[in-house]
Amino acid sequence: MIEFETNKDCLILKYQSDQDNTWVIEKLNNDEPVILKHTFHFSNDDLYKSDSIKDNPESPLEFVLGHLRGDYFKIDARKLGINISVFFDKTITPLIEFFIAEKNISVFKQIEKVMSGDIFIGGNNSSALPETEFRSLIEKFPNTYELKLYIAARLSAILKNYFDPIIDREIKYRTYMNKKVSKKGLDLTKRYRGSELEKYKAILNKLKEMLDNEKKYNEKQWQTEILQIILLLYPKYICAFEGAPVRDTYNNKNRKIDLLLVDSSGNTDILEIKQPFDNCIITKGMYRDNYIPLRELSGTVMQIEKYIFYLNKWGKKGEDILTDKYKDSLPANFRIKITNPSGIIIMGRGNNISSNQKEDFEVIKRKYKNVIDIITYDDLLSRLRFTINQFQKT
Repeated sequence: MIEFETNKDCLILKYQSDQDNTWVIEKLNNDEPVILKHTFHFSNDDLYKSDSIKDNPESPLEFVLGHLRGDYFKIDARKLGINISVFFDKTITPLIEFFIAEKNISVFKQIEKVMSGDIFIGGNNSSALPETEFRSLIEKFPNTYELKLYIAARLSAILKNYFDPIIDREIKYRTYMNKKVSKKGLDLTKRYRGSELEKYKAILNKLKEMLDNEKKYNEKQWQTEILQIILLLYPKYICAFEGAPVRDTYNNKNRKIDLLLVDSSGNTDILEIKQPFDNCIITKGMYRDNYIPLRELSGTVMQIEKYIFYLNKWGKKGEDILTDKYKDSLPANFRIKITNPSGIIIMGRGNNISSNQKEDFEVIKRKYKNVIDIITYDDLLSRLRFTINQFQKT
């Protein structure tokens, strides 16, 4: 049994063997070091009272574990069998679990593996680990049950690739670990909420202003400014190339893609931006009880489908040509890839169509969803408003 107490300027460790202290007394009388619980290292000079070893072997032995230095009890590295000293704030009452985990694992030997300097616990030292965090760290030390679960999980993860059936212990291990308090990283949403909120508000205001004054923009300038908004809303894209070439191998001619998007992995997608004319997406009248896409929409969809077809046919040769053409605008050693490109169409308004038209338009959009994302300008406005509302809630 090990207990701690303070006496004037000393931190005392009191040790009592389960039977008696004869083995400790014999070592000290022979000037041999004593190691308690694989953690505490003492010599004859560390006895609090030098004559105590002559007393009854059944009485506790008292060792000086630390000395008061300012507001901290300093425990010399030697006494813990490590290379760093440990400082406990004088207001902290040490417990045995602060030093020894299950299976007589020295806590500070494990800490030493990831630290190179002295450790301060609690108090006002500028580099001190707060007492609450230290206690939390102690609670997270793996116990015997956790170690057994971990071993079983590793075994089942390997063996299930070769044998069937295997009891999946990974699930049990993950379930147990999910119940434990986990490390918490920096809350990035909280840190950047303000700047992100301002960004989305600025985008929303700009888009509303553009839609209110659409006739003042020519097609070229409209595309340029909407592209800025799209790249902010879809940050995965790092480049957008206007008039990018694509080879029509069937007709043996080169064609030009309005806007070729390239993401951070080099993958390509196609973007079409149309000015938001009032009626360009779905018919006002019905055909066999259905509203159908107008020629402007169906033609744009067809155009993108052809570009996707041409890109896929172009394959590796196209990747080489595009990478070489745009190498000055790309990061070093970056390669453009053609891997099942998809398309994005920005066109039309949704605020001037009926609910029945909207339902049929949704059917049309979903028909192409696996290849092309059809977004109206009112869809963009709604997405921005939802995003802003979400940031304001958190």
